Amino acid sequence: MYQTYDVTARPEQGPPRLTVLRQELVQQGLDGFLVPRADAHQGEYVAPRDERLSWLTGFTGSAGFCAVLTDVAGVFIDGRYRTQVKRQVADAFTPVPWPEVQLGSWLKEQLPQGGKVGFDPWLHACAQIKSLTQELEGTGIELVQSDNLVDRIWADQPAPPMKPVQPHALDYAGEAAAEKCSRLARGLVQDGQVAALITLPDSIMWLLNIRGADIGRNPVAHGFAILHADARLDLFMAAEKLKQLGDHLPESVTCHTPGAFLQAVSGLNGPVAVDSSSLPQIVADALGPDQLVEAGDPCALPKARKNPAEIAGSAAAHLRDGAAVVELLCWLDAQAPGTITEIEVASRLEELRRRDPALRDISFDTISGTGENGAVMHYRVTEESNSRLEEGHLLVLDSGGQYLDGTTDITRTIAIGTPGQEECAAFTRVLQGMIAMSRLRWPKGLAGRDIEAVGRMPLWLAGQDFNHGLGHGVGAYLSVHEGPQRLSRVSSVPLEPGMILSNEPGYYREGAFGIRIENLLVVQQAPDLETGDSEREMLCWRGLTYVPIDRRLIVTEMLTAAERDWLNAYHAETAANLRPYVSSTAQSWLDDVTTAI
Repeated sequence: MYQTYDVTARPEQGPPRLTVLRQELVQQGLDGFLVPRADAHQGEYVAPRDERLSWLTGFTGSAGFCAVLTDVAGVFIDGRYRTQVKRQVADAFTPVPWPEVQLGSWLKEQLPQGGKVGFDPWLHACAQIKSLTQELEGTGIELVQSDNLVDRIWADQPAPPMKPVQPHALDYAGEAAAEKCSRLARGLVQDGQVAALITLPDSIMWLLNIRGADIGRNPVAHGFAILHADARLDLFMAAEKLKQLGDHLPESVTCHTPGAFLQAVSGLNGPVAVDSSSLPQIVADALGPDQLVEAGDPCALPKARKNPAEIAGSAAAHLRDGAAVVELLCWLDAQAPGTITEIEVASRLEELRRRDPALRDISFDTISGTGENGAVMHYRVTEESNSRLEEGHLLVLDSGGQYLDGTTDITRTIAIGTPGQEECAAFTRVLQGMIAMSRLRWPKGLAGRDIEAVGRMPLWLAGQDFNHGLGHGVGAYLSVHEGPQRLSRVSSVPLEPGMILSNEPGYYREGAFGIRIENLLVVQQAPDLETGDSEREMLCWRGLTYVPIDRRLIVTEMLTAAERDWLNAYHAETAANLRPYVSSTAQSWLDDVTTAI
């Protein structure tokens, strides 16, 4: 099995580790130390070796950081983790709502007389340090580059991952690596830049048509790259990882050890494009401010704009994945309330997905949360938290697969027995928001922040909301969370054809229940309308996910005629698309649950 259900961190482990870390502070003459959930590559996901935040605090969420001072330790978490952090950290740590409370403001309050705060320059992007330095100007608080103090006290810290890298076939990638390098290099020439630094693992994987296994659930390998304006590329990656590639890499690629990266950066002569939001501070220092050009990761937008081969692969993967989910839901409906657990559901779904020979991993640990566990947005079930699916519960089932031809991510909320009226009303509002976004047409040039409110409006009208973005970008057999595209009030990146995003409104009542419905969508050109302006270019969505939505939770009278029509059409298409992929038992179940309302 890919997923395990062991407890990886406990609240009681944090306080003694915090005590030892504070002893290190004193020895180093520091008043504080910053512990991010990050590695040297600044991606969202980290290997076990880099789970410093979890090891120290017990908090296992995918985003956050801890500011350890001599008398207080603040754990900064965003709205997705407000419930989770309460369960996972001891009283020695203080949860801090972020970004409402910024680190600079918090440090000013906690260190009114000033002080020295250490940080590992490999684990903080130069944009973060620049912003924090500006916030602290004139306060007497000094940021000091330091060895990693957590690494000093973590006796059994795991070794760096060294999994082999595999070729990613051209049939799936849709464009040769040499062509990608040449295309991006032409952009460097046009912008007057001699090179670009690439630190994000998924960017390197995409650019060179390779896939790795250094991070669970994400087919990426750790490394760095320098793309030169003449299309040469220096790849800094452990030779042990590259042994199975043969002659897959283009002749223009030269491989080096990771330890040679800083020296190579310092030897560049001329303007160099960087993504300051992901470039480690130590690399920025090696480059120097006079050469650094904040131009963004050159791979980010080309990677986000999926080509026809990538879109076709993703669509095919979603059909097979949808069939696995349908088999699971059919099985689940046959189980009596109170007889199965969250782990049994997650394990059964993984078994069904693993029947597909193209599956390489799940795309994240399956979220299988019933009752009050469903209100924990990124709930991870363990042997200790494992709950039975009881009468009247809702089950939030958020899962996905990493297939050779695409990455999937789907959430369905399922009624166990007879649901309550309040739960059904909230579910219907969430569904209305999901439908509204699915039906949307919008003018080209708009970003996620310009349209994401459409998916929240039905909840807002009832005085309700949810503390996560409406949607995130998704890779093509890459990271399930991919930037820069997002359906979020903070995203200014215009949506473009080929971008794949999730559409996942939700509602969460702490201590009671959770609801989320998620489909993946791809941006495409919208067909012209007779009533439209011919000169105005419009975009719309093409659906990728086909799995029934639980009609037992829908208050039909709340839906408009247009919403009912959309749901009935979606269910008819789902049944038609999936029937050839599922068992005869699941076919009968599918026909029943997709009947028009």
